Amino acid sequence: MIRSRATGGQRPVDQELLDRSTVERLCAAALGRAVHVGNVERLRGGTKKGVFRVTTTTGTSVVLYVWHEDEDWWSTSTDPAADVEPFTPANGVTLLTSAYEHLTAIDVRVPAVLHAEHRGTDLPADCAVVEDVTGHSLEKVLDNDSASATPVLGELRGFLLRMAATTSSHYGKVADGRGGEPVAGAGTVPFHEVVLQRALRHLVAAAVREPRLAAAAERVEDSLHRRAAAVGPREGSTHSLVHGELGPDHVLVDATGRPVLIDLEGLMWADVEWEHAFLEMRFHEHYEALRIPDLDGERLQLYRLALHLSLVEGPLRLIDTGFPDVEFMAGIAEHNLGRVLSTTAG
Repeated sequence: MIRSRATGGQRPVDQELLDRSTVERLCAAALGRAVHVGNVERLRGGTKKGVFRVTTTTGTSVVLYVWHEDEDWWSTSTDPAADVEPFTPANGVTLLTSAYEHLTAIDVRVPAVLHAEHRGTDLPADCAVVEDVTGHSLEKVLDNDSASATPVLGELRGFLLRMAATTSSHYGKVADGRGGEPVAGAGTVPFHEVVLQRALRHLVAAAVREPRLAAAAERVEDSLHRRAAAVGPREGSTHSLVHGELGPDHVLVDATGRPVLIDLEGLMWADVEWEHAFLEMRFHEHYEALRIPDLDGERLQLYRLALHLSLVEGPLRLIDTGFPDVEFMAGIAEHNLGRVLSTTAG
């Protein structure tokens, strides 16, 4: 019924992960009635989990998330900064349900979580059944008719304002269950210092794979340290709710024209500038519609460079796993390498 996503390269042999009876049981629990599966369609995108649209014989559809190592392209590689809180791997039901609870509590629209189960004796993976938001991605709307995206961007900015205003004195993943209170290894040094250390690890790892970065490594490292040194203390050490990878491909537009955030598992308490440095990179000229007041320019400078380095190191590492769309990942790495080299030159 549902088979692992990939074969060849370093990926495991194709195998069945969930049989029909298990999919029907999960969907029945989500919908509150017995169902028969008519069709299962793997949805495009995602490198950490399998995403499937399940349509019943009566025409009702839901989306099934499956977190299994065969569905995680990153599982055969090791992030050099994988142990840096709060940037540890973001996978599984607990992270999803915690993010869902935090965001719905402040009226940020996300797919409803209808049912969730942890890996167990009858499940080979964490699984969740969520609302099927059948509209287009905001990325597609911006590409096809950017004028029609104006009200969507306006409401998305409202989401970002509410997330920025929802704060904690400590940083870390919301799923730690402590409302942002410190946990082992998290919140013990300023967030921007954590970003610096992560970026330095990404620089070293990426330079091994990319000679142009290796040649510029000393000046890039110096730039990271200068930018971090320019960041001043923040009163109250306030951290906000941050999605972390909020590009237009991670925003759907529902049937009412409302934005819907997806890929929520990385939700964390962090500097709000971490969110907005990523938004700038992904929304380009449309970012002005999302900008919020009182962002710290020095933090933005550091986080931009750190994100570019991450988006060189990660794609280059993913290519080594046998990821099928090599050109796409190579393009991401090349673009961000260009940004790293140009913004640290001279």
